[in-house]
Amino acid sequence: MSRGLKILIGVVLGLLVLSGAAYAFDRSQAATIPSGVTISGVRVGGLERSSAIALVQAQLGQRLGHTVEVSAGSSTFHLSPGRAGVKYDYGRAVDSAIASGRRPWIGQRVWRELTGRGTHSDVAARVTVSRPDIEGFARRVAAKVDRPAVEAHLSYGADWVKPEKGEVGRVIRVHSLAGSVVSAFESPVVSERVRVIAPMETVAPKTTVKGLADRYPTVITVSRSGYRLYLFKRLKLAKTFPVAVGMAGLETPAGLYGVQEKQVNPSWHVPNSPWAGKLAGTVIPPGPDNPIKARWMGLASAVGIHGTSDESSLGSAASHGCIRMAPVDVIWLYDRVPVGTPVYIS
Repeated sequence: MSRGLKILIGVVLGLLVLSGAAYAFDRSQAATIPSGVTISGVRVGGLERSSAIALVQAQLGQRLGHTVEVSAGSSTFHLSPGRAGVKYDYGRAVDSAIASGRRPWIGQRVWRELTGRGTHSDVAARVTVSRPDIEGFARRVAAKVDRPAVEAHLSYGADWVKPEKGEVGRVIRVHSLAGSVVSAFESPVVSERVRVIAPMETVAPKTTVKGLADRYPTVITVSRSGYRLYLFKRLKLAKTFPVAVGMAGLETPAGLYGVQEKQVNPSWHVPNSPWAGKLAGTVIPPGPDNPIKARWMGLASAVGIHGTSDESSLGSAASHGCIRMAPVDVIWLYDRVPVGTPVYIS
């Protein structure tokens, strides 16, 4: 055997020995996390699975067991890990850390461990949450915080109307909030509470004060205590009239109504009430026996604005709930008040 062949055989045998040693060393490290690896910042390099799980659980338990605080406008809400269905799978994170050391080829793995260079990688701790529970929480927050836009509108008094500008509303983006809460539970922190700002959108009113005069070209207000009816055109007082309102026990109902119907020389549908006596439930046609004279503008139920032959009752509480006017006045008003006109009774 020549000297060159002996050298070659020696080299091959040496490589085989080294390869076997390297393979054996690599196998001994198969259940060990490579040096330099961290799990959500916890150093676990060189540890076996059980030791790594215990260490990660001890150091991350408090950092991951935090409550999420949601700030939405001036309101604050809290969600605990238990109510969010949070679960931490430390074993899976450790398995991922171990697996990260098996990725390069064997030579690289052995060289890395022998030289102590490590992988310098971080594996996120596995956190699972109940998405339905968190979305339900986000919807509850929205239900308490959402505020619809207030459109420009009128406010009313006995003898006045006033345009009021609208107000901007707000709406929480429920799915975005749920996503932020999920992320807050998945991220380790050093505090016991993580604050999340609820994502909100503003909702602008669709109407402005400028358009209210066109929207309400005619408005009526009635002062029960002053026995006056006020007619407004384009939100400016146009004319006032003396009226009679309901007597004690049969008061004209206060509130905001609208003209529902209009009739010329209407029949009187007598309310089925004790005060109507034997006429209760009957219909009295136009004529001298009908107390409703000239015109009728129905507001609600059996209440309306109408003419009366008893003009001496004007300026007092004398009706059975309706608003009485002099026939000449109600005829004039009738022609200038369309169906749908707001009627505010103070």
